[in-house]
Amino acid sequence: MKIGAITFNRQNIYFQLFFWAALFLFGIARTYDDYNGEMFKQLVIYNFCHWIFQVLAANFIYFFLIRHFFDQKRHVEFIVYLILSLYFISVANRIFIVDFAEPFFIKEPKDSLMSIFTDIRYLLFHYTFPIISGTFIFISMMFFMRYKDEKENTIQLEKEKAELELRSLKSQLHPHFLFNTLNNIYSLSVINSDKTSQSISQLSDILDYILYKGQKKWVSVTEEMGIIDDYIALESLRYTDERLKITRNTAIKSANFIPPLLYLTLVENAFKHGAGKNVEQTEIKIELETSAQQSVFRIQNTCNDISDYNEKGIGLENINRQLQYYYQDRFTFIISRENNIFNVEITTPSQYD
Repeated sequence: MKIGAITFNRQNIYFQLFFWAALFLFGIARTYDDYNGEMFKQLVIYNFCHWIFQVLAANFIYFFLIRHFFDQKRHVEFIVYLILSLYFISVANRIFIVDFAEPFFIKEPKDSLMSIFTDIRYLLFHYTFPIISGTFIFISMMFFMRYKDEKENTIQLEKEKAELELRSLKSQLHPHFLFNTLNNIYSLSVINSDKTSQSISQLSDILDYILYKGQKKWVSVTEEMGIIDDYIALESLRYTDERLKITRNTAIKSANFIPPLLYLTLVENAFKHGAGKNVEQTEIKIELETSAQQSVFRIQNTCNDISDYNEKGIGLENINRQLQYYYQDRFTFIISRENNIFNVEITTPSQYD
């Protein structure tokens, strides 16, 4: 917050220096061709005196009246204080010119304080309107800058929120992987299988991938498919060949990148809602095609009629939210079910950031 405040203050200072200098020079340039000599010097002095009070009035109205009254929806108070402020600033401007500026080039009697305070018409047309014109432009620019900053802050907050939600979604996947693989290893250890040590190594690779590479923004499709192979090997230990048939076809023609755990989640769902729910043989088909333009991942599994495989399940919903976060609208996510076959297809750009 402190850094943001410092940045805003610095931008505000630079903007005010540029804006007020440009406004003053514009006022001088506008009268340059119409007057010359002593008359031009007097106009420069008058413009400078008006300019000082334009700066003071604009900052007072924006940073005090607007911030403390208008932004707080205290509109009646704002209007009252605005009128009073314009009146007293105009009077102060007139007094400043009469007492400090005009004595240098006018040898006439000064206007009395009474006339300065009571000549409303003269104050309005010669002092209040010039102050209002400069203040209006300044406040309009400040509102534009504030809107721009608020919009950028909103976008940043939404991005940070999305990142936090994404981390939370990823953390929801970890217990599923750990629970399934530990069950597999437990089953092997009970029967003293020679594959126990290999399974522990594969579990170690999966946990390493989830804990470390799973927190990265991108991983290569080769890394993702490698960890999928380990996961499939562990899951396959729970089923006989009659219960589970797995087909894998990969055509990796380009070293593309994807968000970590993207494909792995779909494979987990296929086992959980396919082989895990189906008492008959379950078929799982996995296809991956990569090119210089895109990556296409397809997974298909058989499921029974009473399967609770829901298109709006947590896993698929998480994947959809991850795709929206990473790719906005530059992806396709197709879910379909025909008879007892459940299909999911994801198409993503080869590289995107």
